[in-house]
Amino acid sequence: MNQESRNLLAARVARDIPAGSYVNLGIGLPTLVADHLSKAKEVILHSENGVLGQWEATEAGHEDWELINAGKEAIRLEQGAAFFDHADSFGMMRGGHLDICVLGAFQVSEHGDLANWHTGAEDSIPAVGGAMDLAIGARRVFVMMDFLAKDGRSKLMSRCTYPLTGLACVSRVYTDVATFEIRKDGVFVMEIIGDTSPSELQALTEVTLDCSLLETSQMA
Repeated sequence: MNQESRNLLAARVARDIPAGSYVNLGIGLPTLVADHLSKAKEVILHSENGVLGQWEATEAGHEDWELINAGKEAIRLEQGAAFFDHADSFGMMRGGHLDICVLGAFQVSEHGDLANWHTGAEDSIPAVGGAMDLAIGARRVFVMMDFLAKDGRSKLMSRCTYPLTGLACVSRVYTDVATFEIRKDGVFVMEIIGDTSPSELQALTEVTLDCSLLETSQMA
C-alpha cells in the first residue's frame, strides 16, 4: 500500500468516527487517522503512553520529542490535552471508557477474532503490548490492514491461524480493497474501493460476504 492509499484509508476511518467519541489509535497505520479528523467533530484521542486530547503529526523540523504518540511519532497537541501515567492509561483502556480503538492486524476472522501481535515466524519478536487490553476494553474495534497478505491470501479469514489477540472483538475492517462490517449474522461489505466487482471481491476470500448493504466508492 503506497502512502496515498494509506492516507485515503485513514480518511475513510476518520469519516466514520462519530463526533464526541473517545478513540485510541494503535501503532502503524492507525496513527494516520489523527491527521484526517475534523476539529469540528471534537473527537478525543487516547494514546496508551499517557496522552488524551486532540493532535496531529508534527511537521518535519518542528518536532518536540517530549510529545509523542504510542508509535513514538512526534505530535502537535491542541490546547486542553492531558498527560498521565501508564496505570491511569490502562485503567481507561480496561475500564470500558473508550468508544473506539483503531488497530492494525495480521488476520481477522469472520467472527471478529483478531490476530495482530505475532505471526509465529522464528525471526519475529512477540510483543502484544496494550492490544489485548484495547481489544476487550473498547466498545468498538476498527481494524486497518491490507486485504491481501504478501503471499496473496486474504487476511480476512474463516479462522485465524496466528495467535489471537482477542475473540469476537472486531466491529469493522478497513482495507485497500473494501470496508467490512462484522456482525453476529455475517460479514457485510459496506463499500468497495475502485473497480473491483462484488464477485471478484468474493473470489479473493474464503469468507462468505453479504453485499446487501454495499455502497460503491471510488478511490481516486
